[in-house]
Amino acid sequence: MEKRDELYAGKAKSVYGTDDPNRLILHFRDDTSAFDGKRKEALERKGMVNNKFNAFIMDKLQAAGIPTHFEKLLSDTECLVKKLDMIPVECVVRNLAAGGLVRRLGVEEGIELVPPTFELFLKNDEKGDPMINESLAQTFGWATSDQLSRMKALTFQVNDVLKQLFQDGDMLLVDYKLEFGVFDGEILLGDEFSPDGCRLWDAKTREKMDKDRFRQGLGGVIEAYEEVGRRIGVNFG
Repeated sequence: MEKRDELYAGKAKSVYGTDDPNRLILHFRDDTSAFDGKRKEALERKGMVNNKFNAFIMDKLQAAGIPTHFEKLLSDTECLVKKLDMIPVECVVRNLAAGGLVRRLGVEEGIELVPPTFELFLKNDEKGDPMINESLAQTFGWATSDQLSRMKALTFQVNDVLKQLFQDGDMLLVDYKLEFGVFDGEILLGDEFSPDGCRLWDAKTREKMDKDRFRQGLGGVIEAYEEVGRRIGVNFG
């Protein structure tokens, strides 16, 4: 697989073309950002940790029958993926109250949400990734009714798989966001799954083990990511 020009540089990943028009290379950088990119910092080893963490999770999800764009690791910081026509809608499941839900509704952080909540957000940093609903997504052409239904079903399937995986590592999957795209007419899970895009707490102490450590200035960000990986069996080499 021949790596070609950079097509896009996001906040923490760069996307490269290949000699196959249906395949891309994702390069995980050490960059870390928060608050829609307003705070940025490079953290040593982060690209490697998130690349290998994401590969492990994607393999677990594919083994459970959840279709993803992930194909294989190429190096410590790169992986090969299918090229998706991305849907600009983020799907968020919350198992415990935290983050934006607490700020919006004034509920207590950490209360269990039964059933888990499902939310949609428009992927648009300039507008602060505003919360939307299915009606808005359809009206403005961001996603069809069938696509939204499939995305919701897959998001909850991911919850079933990963809640148990992290529970087995004595952790709580508090919430997470997913992005999807279309490949050959099928909805696939895209982007990445790492501690950058979810909240994970130690089950006993409720210590935060995700990007909230960066957002809140708690320190030990990459050490926490590596500890999460170690508990679920990720081999960082």
